[in-house]
Amino acid sequence: MMKHAWDNYKRYAWGLNELKPISKQGHSSNLFGNIQGATIVDALDTLYIMEMKEEFKEAKEWVEKNLDFNVNAEISVFEVNIRFVGGLLSAYYLSGEEIFRKKAVELGEKLLPAFNTPTGIPWALLNIKSGIGRNWPWASGGSSILAEFGTLHLEFIHLSHLSGNLLFAEKVMNIRKVLNRLDKPEGLYPNYLNPSSGQWGQHHVSIGGLGDSFYEYLLKAWLMSGKTDEEGRKMYYDAVQAIETHLIRKSSGGLTYIAEWKGGLLEHKMGHLTCFAGGMFALGADGAPNDKTGHHIELGAEIARTCHESYDRTSMKLGPEAFRFDGGVEAIATRQNEKYYILRPEVIETYMYMWRLTHDPKYRQWGWEAVEALEKYCRVDGGYSGIRDVYNNHQSHDDVQQSFFLSETLKYLYLLFSEDDLLPFEHWVFNTEAHPLPVLHKDDGNKEENQK
Repeated sequence: MMKHAWDNYKRYAWGLNELKPISKQGHSSNLFGNIQGATIVDALDTLYIMEMKEEFKEAKEWVEKNLDFNVNAEISVFEVNIRFVGGLLSAYYLSGEEIFRKKAVELGEKLLPAFNTPTGIPWALLNIKSGIGRNWPWASGGSSILAEFGTLHLEFIHLSHLSGNLLFAEKVMNIRKVLNRLDKPEGLYPNYLNPSSGQWGQHHVSIGGLGDSFYEYLLKAWLMSGKTDEEGRKMYYDAVQAIETHLIRKSSGGLTYIAEWKGGLLEHKMGHLTCFAGGMFALGADGAPNDKTGHHIELGAEIARTCHESYDRTSMKLGPEAFRFDGGVEAIATRQNEKYYILRPEVIETYMYMWRLTHDPKYRQWGWEAVEALEKYCRVDGGYSGIRDVYNNHQSHDDVQQSFFLSETLKYLYLLFSEDDLLPFEHWVFNTEAHPLPVLHKDDGNKEENQK
């Protein structure tokens, strides 16, 4: 599958951000401004892990010759961080090739002006030439978004580690300071925070889009620190407790789901993006307070089952973008604009974590069902395409092969069917784009110093 996706990207869209597999040409997303090569950078570590050596070599050569950040364009700080910075860091740690470290640090430096706000909470959008930032016009009164400014931590800690420049780490630690000073409604973190006033915007809370990876990075910051980052640990388990109390519900048919919270009212809807949380709960089970380990694993398993049902209840056996638990339906999309599938990884990500942490064979079984559905409905001559309606037997393709399909979906599938000693959890933590970053132990810093 990786070879089919990569070869077609190479054939029809080489050097551009993404591939349109049906029109067989490049696809450009405004998330990356004029930076090019998103699929190449996002796929580097997958190619390396799968031992696709020739392909990795061509990708590395492209990065050396063509990856250019001196562009006059506005980019999404979050997307460029998780895909480009994350992809380059992983490629460096896996291969040891200096070019990747150099490019990662260079790009990190270009992102620093995003933090020039009164509170230090970064802007969502940044012109990387002028250093001028702003927020998405639709986001609650000029707010920054929790999942965006909360998903810089892992990469920026590694940028400090690899460059010796402590500014990167200081910027992300300051974000926590701001959050810790604020009152949390019912212990929950709203999705919107104004970077000028330092106050919450609308009180919307979601473990799906706009919120998701903030929680993931609290847990992973603690794991990546060799379990020394006590602040990250406490913030994570406190947040999970509030989520359990206020957002986690059971349907009449016995499915556990995570609702969305709008100013105290629950919307009984769960996004495909929220399905990553099954893996997160299981991954965090080991450090859970007061004998809650088994409970967190169980929660992970229940979310995995609900998300599997969202796949199983469609004609194509691929999950919709969002599904509901109201008006007599369970785990089904009821609105036309929620029935699409864009090659997303979150459900497979949860299967991979659940498999590694429990070795229950059903997770491999479920993963294989997803492979068969991807092959049947998403594979086209020119690569892999998303689907407009997973409930319809006649596939209507969206004609985009997302870079995260190569970075996340296929990597998580490969890991699901690999031995546990490939990227073992005690040594590696995956960023939210599935880029593995090494766990940093307290003595690692001294080692770096000694090598210089």
